[in-house]
Amino acid sequence: MPTLGFRARPAILPKRLDSLTSLRFFAAFAVFAHHFTGVGGGTGFGRSPLIYPYSEIGGHGVTFFFVLSGFLMMWVFKPHEHPGAFYWRRIGRIWPAHLVALVLGVYAYYIAAHKTIHWPSVLSSVFLVQNWFPQVTPTLPGNEVTWTLSVEVLFYALFPLLGRVAARMRTRWLVAATAAGLIGMWAVHWFATAHFSRPHAGWVMRHPLVYLPEFLLGMTLALAVSRGWRLPLRPVVPVTLLLGYVFCYYQGRMRLSDPVVAQLDFTVRPVIAILSGLIIVAFVQREVRGLRGLLNARPLVLLGLWSYSFYLIHHSISRLATYQWGRMPDNDAVLFTMLGMAVVVNAMSWALFAYVEEPAEKWWREHTPRRWLDRQGPGPARAVIPARRDGTDLSPEPEPAPV
Repeated sequence: MPTLGFRARPAILPKRLDSLTSLRFFAAFAVFAHHFTGVGGGTGFGRSPLIYPYSEIGGHGVTFFFVLSGFLMMWVFKPHEHPGAFYWRRIGRIWPAHLVALVLGVYAYYIAAHKTIHWPSVLSSVFLVQNWFPQVTPTLPGNEVTWTLSVEVLFYALFPLLGRVAARMRTRWLVAATAAGLIGMWAVHWFATAHFSRPHAGWVMRHPLVYLPEFLLGMTLALAVSRGWRLPLRPVVPVTLLLGYVFCYYQGRMRLSDPVVAQLDFTVRPVIAILSGLIIVAFVQREVRGLRGLLNARPLVLLGLWSYSFYLIHHSISRLATYQWGRMPDNDAVLFTMLGMAVVVNAMSWALFAYVEEPAEKWWREHTPRRWLDRQGPGPARAVIPARRDGTDLSPEPEPAPV
């Protein structure tokens, strides 16, 4: 069992982090379960008393993706890379599948729903800047779930600078900055709820700036692990802590006073972020030690690779099913429908990945402007994991769940 603290820097860090790729699927499925069961009796395709209201926390599965994005970006960081090459890869990584899924989203959220299309708002979603504007119509325009990609875009824009700054900072200062940022998330949520209207407060809490501490948490953990920091933590521990927190959170919401419940709501994002970070570290430490487990199995890795496409289309499919057949009765039989729909969405996700996402990204990378590639220099002192389509280069994707 590794000891807490710093050890000698590993000579070689793993070039694949398959367990993290598999974890993407579970985070995306949590978001899917949230949207499927909805936030009450009037939303979603059907509500199962067995998992509701606990399924609502699945919307915060995107918090896991934000932390994971920061971790993996820092894990494969190339300090001498031209920023243009980095931005070029990010475009090829997220936009092709996003644009295809947007067509389905416009049909599901506007045409099939018989709603008027506000084209300026939809256009903002095409370029993934919809979170920057408080007056978009509706609140989540275009493909609703891509509001989280709008958050990602800010992180991508800042990362070439943030990565260089973080790589030069002592770990203890990174930890202090991360802690201050997470406390700031709590404070902003409290302040916005207390002083702004509900729609305005909702926009503030979707603003990309508010989520930067979650990316910073991932970056800090990646640097700490790569520098030799180890935490004596088996994966089962943070996973159990997460499940326990979810249970206590919803039990508390049903039993505690309104002021206390409000504080629970203000702290849920930072708490989920910390627990997500612990889960990531626990599994990465296993892989650094050369251990393999269930999450390294090929089927789960494949589901993880398809998870971005799954995330992009799952809510559109659920919406269209609701329009077609109406909401199902609220009973546990709806779980079978949810699993069946997940199978269908996964099949469609494979197709989107295999015929759009992967080939488009490969073509795009092959056409990186040579003037950016020529500036590549040697990597950092530690072993650098190249960004590849083997699951190590993960863009987050998926979404917290205010829908």
